[in-house]
Amino acid sequence: MRVFVTGATGFIGSALVPELTGAGHEVVGLARSDDGADALRAAGAEVHRGGLHDPEGLARASARADGVIHLAAVYNTPDLHTAGAVQLRAIEAIGAALAGSERPFVVTSGTVIAPAGRLATEEDGPAPGTHRTPAEEATVALAERGVRSSLVRLAPSVHGRGDHGYVPRLIAIAREKGVAAYVGDGTNRWPGVHRLDAARLFRLALEKAPAGTRLHGADEEGVPFRAIAEVIGRHLAVPVTGIAPEEAGEHFGFLGRWAAVDNPTSSALTRTLLGWEPREPGLLADLDEGHYFQA
Repeated sequence: MRVFVTGATGFIGSALVPELTGAGHEVVGLARSDDGADALRAAGAEVHRGGLHDPEGLARASARADGVIHLAAVYNTPDLHTAGAVQLRAIEAIGAALAGSERPFVVTSGTVIAPAGRLATEEDGPAPGTHRTPAEEATVALAERGVRSSLVRLAPSVHGRGDHGYVPRLIAIAREKGVAAYVGDGTNRWPGVHRLDAARLFRLALEKAPAGTRLHGADEEGVPFRAIAEVIGRHLAVPVTGIAPEEAGEHFGFLGRWAAVDNPTSSALTRTLLGWEPREPGLLADLDEGHYFQA
């Protein structure tokens, strides 16, 4: 297939491009900058210049593709609902370009959109009112318009070399504060998935996911947050301690709301449906390899 990939130069996208080309697909990657375009060409992909704020450009690139994988997101705004609105416009534009074609369209979401505090499955719809809810609903609805649409909900801790997300920020906070903290008793759980396993899941979704399906990118159902803090504390040689929930915002900053979330997530249906079997190290094992703590 000729596959248009947004977010192709990002943490997961840079693993997805070789995953796709290695399976015989042609890749056209979205690039906002010259550096991004150069990186895509070096990886053997074609380049479409533009961004999420150009829905017409996204539609043109999608119309020329045999399938689309949408990884890109808006990170430069503190307002999650503004980011969600940009995502919705992008999904609607791409969906309109693919309507009636039965071509695949794989959209990224997150496991934290599912109901909290119990094991989430692929059968769970999104919790109402989140910034991702309209985008999820729009993606699933495209199945009724002749698009083989699917959602990949990613764990909050997509990990691996080159990670610049939540876990590196937790490490930076522990260095700054001199303590590796968790909220309450730290038994709240984060699912995890390695970036290479996530890339493989996106390829399988492109190739095989039925229309309207929700998929879960979670290798581990739930790593206790306290266990993450303990590994960080050991590697940095700082104390590990619990903090009260009302102190989480001050201690963790914008991560305060995520540090306490309990998001155990099953990927059993995804594995059965697509034959996806994660192969890479789990989150704690990846942390123990030490690369997260190198200067």
